[in-house]
Amino acid sequence: MIMNRDKISKETANLKRIGKKIVFTNGCFDLLHEGHKNLLKASSSYGDILIVGLNSDSSVKKLKGNKRPIQKANDRKLALLNTGFVDRVHIFRSDTPLELIALIRPDILVKGGDYIPEDVVGHKEVLDSGGEVKIVPITPGFSTTSIIEKMQ
Repeated sequence: MIMNRDKISKETANLKRIGKKIVFTNGCFDLLHEGHKNLLKASSSYGDILIVGLNSDSSVKKLKGNKRPIQKANDRKLALLNTGFVDRVHIFRSDTPLELIALIRPDILVKGGDYIPEDVVGHKEVLDSGGEVKIVPITPGFSTTSIIEKMQ
């Protein structure tokens, strides 16, 4: 379930060789909501293949606290793939997807929210390899934390 470096490198190289434009975004995607879907839809519009880096359960717990994730990594992965916007999901254990980004070398790196391109993990690697960084505005009123708070 956790990323296979050799497989990812070979698959990405094959996709690039046949001229596919690769887009990458990442996150926890714990409770998939409209904000997530808008980010994924926008991301998929920037290229041919959308790859999502998904934080592992241990990574989410470290970033979000002991009560997270709500859903296990495999369930979150399937939910992402079922949106119709995502082509591949790779689960990573580290705090950031930097190693995954370095393996994939996407043409477009996308992040949602209040980021500026210089603050996005992997921006330097993507720009150095001729790619772009795009920021998709957040969808107001949607956050996993607020959904959890309402449920409680």
